[in-house]
Amino acid sequence: MKGISSAVAITAAGLLAITGNAEPLRRGTKCKQPLVQDKPLVNSIHLKDLMQCAQDLEDIAYATTARNRVHGSEGHKNTVKYFKETLESLGDYYDIELQEFTTEVTLASFTAFSADGADLETSSFEFGNNGTWTDVPMINVANLGCDPEDVPDTVAGNVALIARGTCTFVQKLTNAGAKGAVAAMIYNNGEVGPAAGTLAEVNDLIPVGGLTRADGLALAARIDAGETVTSSGTYWAYVTEATSHNVIATSKYGDPDNVLFLGAHSDSVDAGPGINDNGSGSCGILTVAKALSKWRTNSQVKFAWWTAEEEGLLGAEHFVNTSSAADLAKIRLYLNFDMIASPNYYLGIYDGDGSRYNVTGPPGSDVAEKLFEDWFAARSLTTFGSEFNGRSDYGPFLDAGVPCSGLDTGADGVKTESEVAIYGGVAGEQYDQNYHSAEDNVANLAEFPFEVNAKAIAHAVATYGRSWEGFPARLPSNSTALARRHLHPRGSSAPKKHVCGVNEVLEY
Repeated sequence: MKGISSAVAITAAGLLAITGNAEPLRRGTKCKQPLVQDKPLVNSIHLKDLMQCAQDLEDIAYATTARNRVHGSEGHKNTVKYFKETLESLGDYYDIELQEFTTEVTLASFTAFSADGADLETSSFEFGNNGTWTDVPMINVANLGCDPEDVPDTVAGNVALIARGTCTFVQKLTNAGAKGAVAAMIYNNGEVGPAAGTLAEVNDLIPVGGLTRADGLALAARIDAGETVTSSGTYWAYVTEATSHNVIATSKYGDPDNVLFLGAHSDSVDAGPGINDNGSGSCGILTVAKALSKWRTNSQVKFAWWTAEEEGLLGAEHFVNTSSAADLAKIRLYLNFDMIASPNYYLGIYDGDGSRYNVTGPPGSDVAEKLFEDWFAARSLTTFGSEFNGRSDYGPFLDAGVPCSGLDTGADGVKTESEVAIYGGVAGEQYDQNYHSAEDNVANLAEFPFEVNAKAIAHAVATYGRSWEGFPARLPSNSTALARRHLHPRGSSAPKKHVCGVNEVLEY
């Protein structure tokens, strides 16, 4: 990123600065539909539609006993049905595919922790292993537990107490387990509730639970003072094999050799309905897909609602792994939207040019980032570069060499004082204080970023739906992923086609 823009006023007036006719007339045939235009498409995105979609997803979750939308669950199956039926209601604008996928999934979990008989607030980790222990001493791990030498030999047979930060949870657990710890408790690095997160995949690591920063520091101080602190914990999850579907909608307009692809994951964790994570992204692209159906495009446009993201990006990974290199090479740009209405938000754009986090995406990632930067700046809205780490469904596309970009409003990162000065909110708390919890519901969505990000999505669709002018050509499809993602110094069966007009191709 280029840093912070000088304009910091974020107002509804800034968002509504664009005016114009938002709804083009529906034409009798596809070829007579008007070519997509930026202002009308952007202005056709309304908060009430986004919120209605979010409410529909919450209702789907709450209509089930589990009250969630976990991959493979009743809630998620009904989510897939909702997206499919909504897209089908648009007529024959999209070809709709349900791509089946089966994997392991956590359908339910239970956590409990006490120290010297006093119950403490705790949380579980996705893909954490089941474990129960009673009256087992706790041992402090030095620093952040990222290096093997941080873990004392005395942890053998005991429970490791580790601070969150710097390295992955997996690295901390690996180091503690190697020294013989029977379990680990990780306490948070901000006043944002118990530490929580994902271990990314099924593993053989020691059981782990999360603690609040206050409780972790208090326990660590007592241990440092020479006290023996005994702990008891129970952490279990019901993991089973489940089948669900990616929902993929492909426009029948546009050149199938030059594809704009947008995606968002459709599943939640088992703790709650997952309305910001990721009902917000899902509803953002669905609302744009509905609005786009009134227009034709020069580029083919695809939308996907990925399953099993919370199990490790598995739905998107399955799509990429089952696509040919030739088909992946037709994707000019993949745009990802995961958590675009966080209650303690900032406005983030994936750092495709590497100017903030020193890692670039494939050529074109930087161009898409600038498209978003310019759009927000024109509305006097400050944006920051989001870490381009492959943590969401764009990761498999990056690894396949597809240019990527996207928007987010923060997850379990901690908001800074400088960000509060720009966006308001609460410093020292997570961007989404309800991340992976039962409180991730409609009532806790931030409406302003929800709407402005959805309008930005529409802008990108209108821009690249019309033309790829100024966007770099794709690299050869057999180039390695490593060649496409590199460090650099900071600062520095054929389809039938019907031709509707010059560069306007309709695929049946």
